[in-house]
Amino acid sequence: MSGKKVKTIAIYGKGGIGKSTTTSNISAALAASGLRVMQIGCDPKSDSTTTLRGGGYIPTILDTLREKKNVKLDEVVFRGFAGIYCVEAGGPAPGVGCAGRGIITSVELLKQLRVFEELDLDIVVYDVLGDVVCGGFAVPVREGIADHVFTVSSSDFMAIYAANNLFKGIQKYSNNGGALLGGVIANSMNSDYHKAIIDDFVENTQTRVVEYVPRSVTVTQSELQGKTTIEAFPDSEQAKVYRALADRIYHHTDSKVPAPLNDKQLHEWALKWADTLLAIETGEVRSSGASI
Repeated sequence: MSGKKVKTIAIYGKGGIGKSTTTSNISAALAASGLRVMQIGCDPKSDSTTTLRGGGYIPTILDTLREKKNVKLDEVVFRGFAGIYCVEAGGPAPGVGCAGRGIITSVELLKQLRVFEELDLDIVVYDVLGDVVCGGFAVPVREGIADHVFTVSSSDFMAIYAANNLFKGIQKYSNNGGALLGGVIANSMNSDYHKAIIDDFVENTQTRVVEYVPRSVTVTQSELQGKTTIEAFPDSEQAKVYRALADRIYHHTDSKVPAPLNDKQLHEWALKWADTLLAIETGEVRSSGASI
């Protein structure tokens, strides 16, 4: 058993934005570099770790606890690509209970089992649904469980809206030992205007972009095989982007409190970009963003 400090990060993002894809590739890149990694899926869909295990699903902590009172480590922790320890928190039965409860229960159980110490981990990565930062989903932020928080966002408004909500939660708990923001992982960045929108958003919220991740068919090909891009196409350009992102996150130390926009400010910001994109499309504006 080791007494070393385990680095813990939480990656949030709107459902369907590529959060789990990004998280799993980060975990795969870190594990492939020789680190001992655990990924904890905190989404009721319980699909965070599927591409780390050949497309297969694993029993969730909540489902296992429903079946038995005394749970052993090997009943909720499973090995994946490059030895990654995979855990799925799970959720309640449809229409019953709080989905965030799985995170609270999972954290408590893993502490009881002394998982983080017994497995001699280097880094734990929480993959957390970021559509709604309710009490359960806010646990990694509110309780300071994560050393650093990152959010995956595209330039789409609802993804930015979810990121801004997360910033509000981080700001709220920052004075009570809550985790701080490491930055934004800009996903699906294939045009100048995509980057321009994200860059403007992080400037307005006093945050930063950690990495620009392009949309790539390589990712789709990999996931159809039940694998991460790091495993399926390790020499691809997309894999290089994920490895660079993983390296930045692992060595990241300087997180901060963001300055989220209020509802009025976010609405005005969105309208400004709507007008700008319309002007570009109609040819009224000539700039590097005119590739739209």
